[in-house]
Amino acid sequence: MNETFESIKQGLTEAIEFAQGQPGEAVVHEFAPLDIKAVRAKVGMTQVEFATAFGISLGTLRHWERGDRKPHGPALVLLNVVAKEPEAVLRALRSI
Repeated sequence: MNETFESIKQGLTEAIEFAQGQPGEAVVHEFAPLDIKAVRAKVGMTQVEFATAFGISLGTLRHWERGDRKPHGPALVLLNVVAKEPEAVLRALRSI
């Protein structure tokens, strides 16, 4: 239990330092904007296939492709990985 507390405490400390602009040990990954439609085209899927394969709602995918909304958080990470290594992601998903 104490180990869990220390881990949470460390994470919160790093988050506070980062928010205050202090250099810390937190790793922050910055992602460039993606052309979601181009990523989908690279994989060779329809909107329905892409949304189904990667667990994205079709409406959300359409908003991203139109530019009405932008993916954030885990969705942005997933899309960046799909953009760079689509076969690896598809292979991993097939094994589930």
